[in-house]
Amino acid sequence: MDPAIDVRDLRKSFGPQRVLDGIDLRVAPGEVFALLGANGAGKTTTIGILTTLVRPDSGSAEVAGVDVVRRPDEATRGISLTGQSAAVDDVLTGTENLVMMARLSGLRPRAARQRAAELLARFQLTDAGPRRVGTYSGGMRRRLDLALSFVVAPRVLFLDEPTTGLDTRSRRELWDVIRLLAAAGTTVFLTTQYLEEADRLADRIAVLHDGRIVALGTAAALKSRVGGDTVELHDEHGEVRHSVPTDGTIAGVRAALADLAAAGASGTVAVRRPTLDDVFLSLTGQPARVTPTLEEIA
Repeated sequence: MDPAIDVRDLRKSFGPQRVLDGIDLRVAPGEVFALLGANGAGKTTTIGILTTLVRPDSGSAEVAGVDVVRRPDEATRGISLTGQSAAVDDVLTGTENLVMMARLSGLRPRAARQRAAELLARFQLTDAGPRRVGTYSGGMRRRLDLALSFVVAPRVLFLDEPTTGLDTRSRRELWDVIRLLAAAGTTVFLTTQYLEEADRLADRIAVLHDGRIVALGTAAALKSRVGGDTVELHDEHGEVRHSVPTDGTIAGVRAALADLAAAGASGTVAVRRPTLDDVFLSLTGQPARVTPTLEEIA
């Protein structure tokens, strides 16, 4: 089966700054693929190239079997892009936004209204359809933004940090929508700074650092690169005082606890599993810089 996205030796510089330094990626049809990287790592530039908005300096990229550089007009017919802010008209209702996009896409008035109703139902916005978008919550606006991307169903959906600025509940609601889209056969290419988001959603994850892909695999495979479970001993302030490696089994945890007890340690214990934060730190030498949600700021 041909890949939905096929990237080979992609390179891009802006002046003296090299942003992409020869990246290679292949994404299977129906896969949810996450691209991780710190701010400025080149995630948005990658999506810009794959959606024909940015021209690479060299290399090749095909989306849905079409070369995005040589045949950009044809390539855009099979893709859709949802960026970091919702591209909706606050003055119009949800229904009016969808009908307008459907008409611009060539549907006749009756078909446009029918498509709008279908998408409102699919993205759980039927009750909100008659309301002005200016009254929507952040999560509802993002769902409407996704619905607009599906007026003409794309083969590949690009999501550039789609949950930035959303509270935890809205983020999780959007995750459910993305899972449904992937289950229906849409290939999803996702960039995010929320490592939990990649962990929960992605079939595979790539880490972009210094213009190169430095790791690629499932979340479990990437975590295994930084070691196994550990039993951690915390003091009364919650600080880690001791950690003992373990295989995560009952026998392994008991052995770790016995080692701590033999050393005369006291405090509270917890079994800690490797996280994508650990992976990111080990690969890039820096912690993941995650933008806080509104709920976290409050």
